[in-house]
Amino acid sequence: KFNIETDNEHLYEVAFTHASYATIHDLDYNYERLEFLGDSVLSLIVSEYLYKKYPHYEEGELTKKRSNYVCQNALIYYSQKLKLNDYLLVAAEESNLTKNEVISITADIFESFLGAIFIDQGIEFAKEFISHWIFKYIDQERVFFEDYKSAMKEYGDANEVSIEYQILKEYGVPHDKTFIMACLIDGQEMGVGRGKNKKEAEQSAAKGAMRKLRLGRN
Repeated sequence: KFNIETDNEHLYEVAFTHASYATIHDLDYNYERLEFLGDSVLSLIVSEYLYKKYPHYEEGELTKKRSNYVCQNALIYYSQKLKLNDYLLVAAEESNLTKNEVISITADIFESFLGAIFIDQGIEFAKEFISHWIFKYIDQERVFFEDYKSAMKEYGDANEVSIEYQILKEYGVPHDKTFIMACLIDGQEMGVGRGKNKKEAEQSAAKGAMRKLRLGRN
């Protein structure tokens, strides 16, 4: 499907093996190391493309652009479009994983698959892969990420109320944590969200607050 010829099929098996499946089946590997690598490869390739595509953009503008195409929503979209979740090995029924966490794993395997491609085929093949499957969304200016925190800050400034974020819970191993955050308006909880890092969880909480306040489209 992806024109990959390899002598290391096991590497791709690793790329689709979640820790829950590895634990239950007594495997000594899972996709987390490849996910770590793929995250950096994706960021590099997208950064280079944006750098060349927008020669007059400053650093901040490029960073904002990049975040839209490497955020969790984008990764989930890519993964589902490529049907990578069809190959996911996860023990959801036998573990404590929630439905939202399984969706999050769908994002993870795009990065782990890219990490495997990089290790097995090299950076040029990885660039060709991203060029074929991802750059079209950049050219279309597809929006995957909305800056809900900035919108909430504008709301707070306009209405002279304080907007703060508070961690309600965090769980998972150090390299694969999930954060649950609350968006507080003048100390009152207005929205709750989750994410794989604090910034992502804050955005989700801000989105929940905007929905509750009936601001914008959300």
